[in-house]
Amino acid sequence: MTRDGLAPDARRLCDAMAAGFPGPGDAAVLRAAVGAAGREGPEVASVYDTAAAGVPVRVYDPAPGTAGRTLAVYFHGGGWVMCGLDTHDALCRELAVASGAVVVSADYRLAPEHPWPAAADDALAVLLWARAEAGRLGCDPGRVVVAGDSSGGNLAAVTALRAPELVAGQLLVYPPLDASMGSESVAAYGRGYFHTAAHMAWYWDQYGGDPAHPHVSPLRAAEVAGLPRTLIVLADCDLLRDEGLAYARRLGEAGVDCEVRLHPGVFHGFLGLPLPAAKAALAGAAAWLAAMK
Repeated sequence: MTRDGLAPDARRLCDAMAAGFPGPGDAAVLRAAVGAAGREGPEVASVYDTAAAGVPVRVYDPAPGTAGRTLAVYFHGGGWVMCGLDTHDALCRELAVASGAVVVSADYRLAPEHPWPAAADDALAVLLWARAEAGRLGCDPGRVVVAGDSSGGNLAAVTALRAPELVAGQLLVYPPLDASMGSESVAAYGRGYFHTAAHMAWYWDQYGGDPAHPHVSPLRAAEVAGLPRTLIVLADCDLLRDEGLAYARRLGEAGVDCEVRLHPGVFHGFLGLPLPAAKAALAGAAAWLAAMK
């Protein structure tokens, strides 16, 4: 590890990414920096675009004709402001192939053009569609999971809070869970680790909504008992780390089956990067999905 907690390869990637990434303030500039397409993912037997209750989605089916599988509804990250189906195509392909699950990636509406609750409402609409279409997709309606990274992890957590009876599990990858941003990890990792506190505060401002509302800040929810089985994947050198740990503690205290996997030496966004920790995290998440009952 380097003196700042990152593995040497992670520090090199972090610095390279930060050097070409604009500061907060203009959604169009940030979207252009991210670009339309991400890295290339593995071949999947069937990949197609359709609409779920009016929300564009992309369906990844690694084994058409198979029945009774897990269905993962995936919400991409990007601060509710950027990214989409193409930026997360490789990740969704990898998750589908490694887990055997059907993955439905949701292209929810983005802020600031569509502030809260637009994205949260789109997320719920896609979940309802997925439950209704599970049988046709070769999946078990009782094995529908919500998943997402970063802001998508927030949407997955919010969707599980809104409809816990419809969700068998939630996979939350370094999610923002409290708009107050008051944790110690914000102070420790808010600068110099690619994803900055300034960016996160700006994303929250674009997204809007009452910071105390549980469908904005799930960590503020008055009641979390009854939520489904949960896997929270975190980066140790991430300003959002402590929010994920705090949510895991709350879930555990409420009797929810919750597992945390904290990956050392990496920073926010590592799951989509060429790092050993990313491979390990993805394999673990896929195995967790495959074991869903």
